Formats: sequence, C-alpha cells, structure tokens
Amino acid sequence: MQRREFIAGLGSAAAWPVVARAQQPATPVVGVFRPFASEDGQGAFRKGLSEIGYVEGRNVTIEYRFGNALEVMADLVQRRVAVIASFNSGSALVAKAATATIPIIFSTGNDPVEVGLVTSLNRPGGNVTGITSLAQNLTGKRLELLHELLPNAQRFALLVDPAAPSTAVVTRDALAAALAIGRYIKIFSARTNSEIDAAFAGIIQERCDALLVSANVLFLARRVQLANLAARHALPAIYGFRENAEAGGLMSYDASTTDRERQAGIYVGRILKGEKPGDLPVMRATKFEFVINLQTAKLLCLTIPETLLATADEVIQ
Repeated sequence: MQRREFIAGLGSAAAWPVVARAQQPATPVVGVFRPFASEDGQGAFRKGLSEIGYVEGRNVTIEYRFGNALEVMADLVQRRVAVIASFNSGSALVAKAATATIPIIFSTGNDPVEVGLVTSLNRPGGNVTGITSLAQNLTGKRLELLHELLPNAQRFALLVDPAAPSTAVVTRDALAAALAIGRYIKIFSARTNSEIDAAFAGIIQERCDALLVSANVLFLARRVQLANLAARHALPAIYGFRENAEAGGLMSYDASTTDRERQAGIYVGRILKGEKPGDLPVMRATKFEFVINLQTAKLLCLTIPETLLATADEVIQ
C-alpha cells in the first residue's frame, strides 16, 4: 500500500511542474505598425512602456511592422497579439476594421472623431483610443509663422494629399487663416512624385511667395524631394514634421513626435495591466516643436527675424 502511494506521489509531483508552467501567463506581444521606420519614435515608445513597468525582452515582446497596413493588421489579428499600436490614422482605421476585440492604441495628427476612429474624445468606447495632436488645427499657426518670416508676402500655396482624411479641415482652416490676415492662398493637390513636381510648377506659375505643406505621412516620406524642389525654386516652406526640417526643409511646426510616442507606450502599458481602451480618454498632445533650418535659410538668402529664432525649440545650424 505504501509503495503504491509512493509511486502515485511521484507521478503527481512529476506532473505538477507541467501544470504550473501551463498556468504561467505568456509574455504579451504588442504589434507596432509605422508607415516608415523611426528609431527615435521606437525609443520613445519603449520609454513610455518602461514607465508603466514593461521592458522589451523582459516582460513584453514588441513586433515592429512596416509596409502594407492591410496585410500587417490581418497578420497581427490572426496572431492574436495583446495590443496593436498604430502611428497614423489610416493604419489605425485598418486595424479597427480588422478587429473589434484586440485593443488598439493610435497616435495621429487627425481628429479621431472626424475620421471615425472613436465616437468621443472623452469616452471613446469600443476597443480604440490613443493620442492626437489635432494637427489639422495647426494650419493657421503655420501660416502665421510664414507670415512673420515674410510679412510682405501676398500669395501663399498649400500642398495637400487629396486622399488624406484631414484634407477638408486643413483646407478650410488655411482659407480662414489667409482671410484673417488679408492674404491669398491657393490649394494644390498631389499624391505621387510626378504630381508633386507638377504642383511645384503650378505654384511657381501662380507666383506664390511661400508654401505650407500639410502634415501628412505621404509628404513625410517624400521629404527629400520636397526640400530639393523648394530649394530649386527658392520657395520658403513650412512643414508638419520635424523630419522635414531635418531633411532640408526651412521650418516645421507640430506636436512633439517623441512625446506622442512615449504617451502611446504609456497607454499600451495601461492596457496590458488590465484597463480597457474604451475607458481611456483620447489624450491631447501638449508639447509642440518649432524647428528652423538655418542652413536652408542661408541657401534661400533669407534672414530669420530674431523674434522667430527666440521662439524656436531647435535651430539647425
């Protein structure tokens, strides 16, 4: 009898570690989609996660994805990742269409209510929430900065992506801002390299004095082309991303990308700890960056007023 009990005891002891291992939670996987690679952004995202107690490679796995949003989101949903983080509104909308259960955290410059990501900023509901800079509302500020640089300029141009969700709001705000200062502004649309070339030809033909480029990932991806065209045509321009200024654009003004990415990491961490995305209000960006590229200013034979230099968050020498 004792021998049988001993053998049974050995059997249960051998099985116990297997059961214990099966009960241990697996390391959560976070799928991160970006339209293009960003080392600074990834670092800021990891920093936000670490502030909540999640460290990549220790207690969370992060899969960075680029490319076709439809394919990426379908794969992440099939793999049942714990959270999807998306860094533009287009891919966030693709993720929302792909799953109603996996939490989605977005970071966007668009109004998430207007583009259909959430029904309310304060009470988003569903499985989606995130951070917005409401960048389309910064169009007037960018025109103001250009006007301060070029007080005698009479004719401005605005370059937009006709397919972007924010284009209607950007256009409306640009027209209103130009009217407020008694200036003319003409809208140009482009989506491809050749269309951008044609838009610049039209801007010069219209004898525009300066250019606003809407804050759109399409123009961010083509930042070198835009900077080269602006330099070739001696056209002062302001952009919606600091990367545009770093690539040779004259000026940029937008919410801090790294701060938004850090906040996205914090929200992902809170989701991993058990909070529901529908209960987390959409955060509004509070930190903004004005960048001036002095090298480009010299190339364009422009003198930047001291008032503008004093307000710049960064001056590229």
